[in-house]
Amino acid sequence: MITTDILIIGAGPTGLFTVFEAGLLKLKCHLIDALPQAGGQCSEIYPKKPIYDIPAYPEILAGDLVARLLEQIKPFEAGYTLGERAETLEKQADGSFIVTTNHGTAHHAKVVVIAGGLGSFEPRKPAIVNIRDYEDKGVAYIIKDPEAYRNKKVVIAGGGDSALDWAIFLADVASEVTLVHRRDEFRGALDSVEKAAELAKLGKIKLLTQAQITALHGHDILSGVVVQHNDREKEDTYLEVDAFIPLFGLSPKLGPIGNWGLDIEKNAIKVNNAKDYQTNIPGVFAIGDVNTYEGKLKLILSGFHEAAVMCQYAYKIIHPNKRYLMKYTTVGGVQGFDGTRKEAKKEVVQSIL
Repeated sequence: MITTDILIIGAGPTGLFTVFEAGLLKLKCHLIDALPQAGGQCSEIYPKKPIYDIPAYPEILAGDLVARLLEQIKPFEAGYTLGERAETLEKQADGSFIVTTNHGTAHHAKVVVIAGGLGSFEPRKPAIVNIRDYEDKGVAYIIKDPEAYRNKKVVIAGGGDSALDWAIFLADVASEVTLVHRRDEFRGALDSVEKAAELAKLGKIKLLTQAQITALHGHDILSGVVVQHNDREKEDTYLEVDAFIPLFGLSPKLGPIGNWGLDIEKNAIKVNNAKDYQTNIPGVFAIGDVNTYEGKLKLILSGFHEAAVMCQYAYKIIHPNKRYLMKYTTVGGVQGFDGTRKEAKKEVVQSIL
């Protein structure tokens, strides 16, 4: 059995930053994530997508943010159970918890922190009869490696930010990019809509609006798609393709966590945000996009704040008889569990009289 102070379910940005805040308090962390690597959606779904609301970074790629967080928490020697999903939660007589994964791996901790983003995700698939026949054979619902589409003919379907962003990005990668949307208006950012329109004028991408993909063709692997136009007087269009990427969003699901007896509202976990982000189960906290409360903002930086506050209260549960005096890292530096320390720079402040 794996034993730790804080068990974190979800190894996305919020879960990773929790390791840092807990490490400052000399609390050991272990993370569980169903994905095979740390980083959550930032690593699995859009590692090359820029993020603009991280303090001190005007722009940073999602994958680079994960890399920086992993570097930041390295001194605190977190443990990982990756590629396994947290399945059951059992409260023990002493108030601690045992969490077991779908692979039977048991974890024991005094505090459990759910930082699983929006939970597990399933792509919203278009209603095309034989689409499953071509999954991983030309059909993909997320783009992990843009280079996989180098010099290929790609059709993207969708009208949101992901569809627009990837159509723009792949314009310089694929030999041909076609963006198909069932309406004339796009739901994405105005800047992205304007960029896509400009690329269409330059002939770098093809825009087909008032249309949708209705059929897929090919022996063993995808070789063509059928575009049906909303204007029924127009004949269907056949496009030769190497890849079809429908980007209609992802449906979040809490999965087994939803059966743990937590207070859930609209697929999110209710917490006490006035104090510590604890759930209705004492000792179980929820931070990041997975939680909900009045005024909640689903931003990475909100998750970072919630992690910092939560760790202060987790310390009191783990060490009820100890008093912790908070020290600023600018004064005390950062010391890892191996004794290494990043010293804070001492500066002399002079008063001007």
